[in-house]
Amino acid sequence: MSVLENLESLSSAEEFFDVLGVPYDPQVVQVARLHIMRRMGQYLRGDGGEAADDAALFALCKAHLEQAYADFVASSPIAERVFKVHQEAIAPKDPPQRPFVPLSALTGE
Repeated sequence: MSVLENLESLSSAEEFFDVLGVPYDPQVVQVARLHIMRRMGQYLRGDGGEAADDAALFALCKAHLEQAYADFVASSPIAERVFKVHQEAIAPKDPPQRPFVPLSALTGE
């Protein structure tokens, strides 16, 4: 079974940590599991996720999981803003539109 096939068969963040051999604090993973996994995916896509062989791919996945986990040990899901809903929460908002009433509507012209 290839590394990718093995990872695709996993069903929890903890399984990723165990299979890739990355030590973790269960409390951190419990709070930020989806954020960590999403960030790992972002790192892999940034690299192109390409490796010469299974051993290199395993090392790449392990390094990116370690990096993603470290991001959330040092910070928080809200501060890291991995998901769109968090990004939009701080996005600049358009100024509210005020209703426009033309002067002619007031004068009856």
